[in-house]
Amino acid sequence: MCGITGAFAWAGGQLDVDEPVLWRMTDALAHRGPDDRGTFLDPERGVALGQRRLSIIDLSPGGHQPMANDDRTIWIVFNGEIYNHEKIRRGLEQDGVRFRTRCDTEAILRLYEARGEECVRELEGMFAFAIWDARRGSLFLARDRIGIKPLYWADVGGRFFFASEVRALLEHPAVPRELDPESLYHHLSFLSTPAPATMFAGISKLAPGHRATVDRRGVRIERWWDALDAPRLSAAEVADEGHVAHEILERLRTAVRDRMMSDVPFGVFLSGGLDSSAVAVLMAENHNLPVNTFTIGFAGQGVDHLNEFEHARRIAKQIGANHQEVVIDHRSVLDYLPRFLEHQDEPVADPVCVPLYYVSKLAIDHGVKVIQVGEGSDELFMGYQPFLQTIDFTRLTRPFTALPRPLRAGLYRAASPLLRAVGHRALAWEELLRRSVDEHPFWGGAIAFEEREKQRMAPALSRRYRSWDAIRPIHDEFSRRWPDADVVARMSYVELRQREPELLLARVDKITMSVALEARVPFLDHRLVEYVLRLPGAMKVRGGRTKAILKKALEGLLPHDLVHRRKQGFPAPMAQWLFESEFGGQLRDALLHSPLVRDGWLDGAVLREYLDDHFSRRRDRGNQLWTLFNLTLWYRRWILGEHVG
Repeated sequence: MCGITGAFAWAGGQLDVDEPVLWRMTDALAHRGPDDRGTFLDPERGVALGQRRLSIIDLSPGGHQPMANDDRTIWIVFNGEIYNHEKIRRGLEQDGVRFRTRCDTEAILRLYEARGEECVRELEGMFAFAIWDARRGSLFLARDRIGIKPLYWADVGGRFFFASEVRALLEHPAVPRELDPESLYHHLSFLSTPAPATMFAGISKLAPGHRATVDRRGVRIERWWDALDAPRLSAAEVADEGHVAHEILERLRTAVRDRMMSDVPFGVFLSGGLDSSAVAVLMAENHNLPVNTFTIGFAGQGVDHLNEFEHARRIAKQIGANHQEVVIDHRSVLDYLPRFLEHQDEPVADPVCVPLYYVSKLAIDHGVKVIQVGEGSDELFMGYQPFLQTIDFTRLTRPFTALPRPLRAGLYRAASPLLRAVGHRALAWEELLRRSVDEHPFWGGAIAFEEREKQRMAPALSRRYRSWDAIRPIHDEFSRRWPDADVVARMSYVELRQREPELLLARVDKITMSVALEARVPFLDHRLVEYVLRLPGAMKVRGGRTKAILKKALEGLLPHDLVHRRKQGFPAPMAQWLFESEFGGQLRDALLHSPLVRDGWLDGAVLREYLDDHFSRRRDRGNQLWTLFNLTLWYRRWILGEHVG
């Protein structure tokens, strides 16, 4: 696990990256790799590479990067872990290839020598890497299938820059530091920016499952993997639910075991919920030493119901874990804010970032450098209420969606005032109905501001953009490639393409790597993802019960009552914390003087209305206010260049 960066003057002009600039770009990622640093610079060919190393596999100096092949014509910088690197090594050694190290970086390097750009198809794990091939005069970059590891890039006048984080790109004076208005608009919906855009004009991210080749012809990007590539399951393969449940458990067991590959101490974030408990128990099955488990809870008025210490302790005791806990409150948010801003060069407006930081720090403070997390399960198995809401909506409104568009629009106009009169609790159905006039009702499992809200909050932007346009290509591709699929598969696919990599995995990567902790995601092993995506929706949601087939798979692994207890999730009590005078006062002051209002991006009167709604307790606006607060501080720090402390 590392941070990588570099540049290539593909058009043949001046690279304009000397050693001091390259070191600044590289050391901007020091938090991702505190164990080692290295650079490669070839001014004649116009290429530069930099890497900060977090040593996990082969801790010897042999794992130093950038790493070259034997004749130094191919160089690689790599961020991630390749779980099948030993299998790759054995296969290549049978073909006569000689290895110098035990690290997985060399496995990619040697595989590229043997297979070229098709090497990505044999890699199992999480990765973002760049390979300079002097023989071809090309730079090759690739990102893993699901998008667990990030990779940003910018092409400025024939100079191609790349990095694990935007902050490294901004160390070069040629890379612009300008807000992208469309991305701001979409961020208000999705709490993140849909790929390939970022919040910076002129800076992009390589989308999950994509690769890029940069040479004298320019920058060419293509997708090399998609979850829909796997063949459909036959009726016979899904006829026996017991067999399906067994298959899920075995694939998850393999994924957890693969992710225990490490030469340093590892552990698991244990919330006490279904997913993290399953990972903890499966880790204990494959390890003869106690598993390290870490749990976080909250203090303050009205937040006790969010704590799951009882359930986490129960699982920790069951497996004989080395169990650690930490409790945070609203003051913890204030203490963390300055550090949070420094590591939020691409904003992720999720309050969960706060507890995630403190539980990550807890792990590091106890000597753990690798952690497994339960991310991905809810999106695969339908774990959240918005999924159930959309399933019910599509079932009940099937006659509505079959009508011609003019009739749908007329019925919506008639029904909308009635639903709005019911109150804000009915607004979700009103919004689903509105979308169904022209679009698909499901946009994602976490939408901060609906289009109508953004028309008021960001009127200038709403006249130019629609967030449906950002996810329409995902829906269109799904419809084209799997036209007879059910809504459950469609929702999973949309989540895998958008919310999972751009919000959930982005927050895990940013926060854990800010303390030099490597996070691994067994539920997002691509073999498990491909299998579960193809299962019938009725196996995942049954009788209003979420994650039905996963619960069946885990019945013999976890206590029955834990498997079937009501899902709690991993929230942050932002709404309650805002009523604490110190934190709420700072947020109110920041928003009332937000430069996003001054510069015309947001409407100040509507923003004040949201503040009044929340602090008068008329309506819970906690997460929306956090989104606006987060954006305000990001804009001040990363666009305006202010010191925000």
